[in-house]
Amino acid sequence: MATRKYKPYPARKQQKSRRMRNVGMVLIGLIVVVVIFNRTYKRTPVAEQVNEPTVSLSEILPSRTAKPTTDSGPIIVLNPAVAAAEPTPKPQPVPTPEPVEEAPAPVAPKPAVQPVVVEPLVGADTQDDQSSPQAKEAVETALKLRDAGKIIEARELLNDTLNEKLSPNLRSAVKFQLTKLAEQWLFSAEVFGGDKLTSRYQVQQGDHLERIAKKYKVPYEILMQINGIDRPELLRAGQHIKVIKGPFNVVIYKSNFTMDMYLQNKYIKTYRVGLGKVEYETPSGRWQAESGGKLIKPTWTDPDTGKTYVGSDPDYPLGSRWIALTGLEGDAKGRTGFAIHGTKDPDSIGTRSSRGCIRLFNGDALEVYNLLYGGISEVVIMD
Repeated sequence: MATRKYKPYPARKQQKSRRMRNVGMVLIGLIVVVVIFNRTYKRTPVAEQVNEPTVSLSEILPSRTAKPTTDSGPIIVLNPAVAAAEPTPKPQPVPTPEPVEEAPAPVAPKPAVQPVVVEPLVGADTQDDQSSPQAKEAVETALKLRDAGKIIEARELLNDTLNEKLSPNLRSAVKFQLTKLAEQWLFSAEVFGGDKLTSRYQVQQGDHLERIAKKYKVPYEILMQINGIDRPELLRAGQHIKVIKGPFNVVIYKSNFTMDMYLQNKYIKTYRVGLGKVEYETPSGRWQAESGGKLIKPTWTDPDTGKTYVGSDPDYPLGSRWIALTGLEGDAKGRTGFAIHGTKDPDSIGTRSSRGCIRLFNGDALEVYNLLYGGISEVVIMD
């Protein structure tokens, strides 16, 4: 029987199949690796960078203003011929805004110039023998001048009429009309022709508001108010501003708890006040607003209890402002420790309830603070 010859074909075919399987396995492995890589290391989008706005301290911190400097020296104040005011009806207290503890900024909004009395009917007592015929005629003439727009002429005539014999009703009417006129010629930016108490001033290079105010003997706060200046540093060379020729002065009548404000010897308005208790009588005489004595909520120690108060205390008793006084003449001579100031107790206005100081509603205290000039303005207290 013949022997079969060995043929290696099956072995080569088998080897080829094995190679194909290996290649396939490799390809599958590569595909798996690529898929895993893509899923694991896939790049994620980068979040957009947000630029936060920046704010400088100068934009958020309030501007600081310098305190006014003071001047000293004797000054003759008030018209000695101006008659004392007759008693006027006591008004209901007007709510006042809470005082601000920072130094005043200036703009301060224009304070409302409101009379102490309700407007009486001028001429209602024309048959009253208490008023002289000349006074009645002067009042009628002044009202005609006012209606014709002659504000300064009307002011002068009405102010002179206060020196005449007037009934309580007519005197109250004259004061009311003068207060209303002051809203126009004094507490506004307008300067009226023929007015010797106000004028225009052109700001010079290097000027600042405090220096200008000192020249005219008024606090810089009132110039800010009437000119609508928000901050003293906004004043610029070449600018024209209205100035007031001071000083302001006050007369306090203990008999009826009133305080009359004057610009030089021109009546402006009346405030209600509180005075010292019987055992702490407010001394009569001539005083001066103390140089450097105008303060905002100063620390104060009650001499009765020994308790010390600071301005931020909820029961702080001195109100919004403090104007220290120095005695010059009469019972006031040599006396210190007295002041015009606000109060936490508005019901005490019109009564004898203090330790000798003159109390005002807080809103009125702010207003008076902006008018009296330390070291110059005078305060006359009459029985």
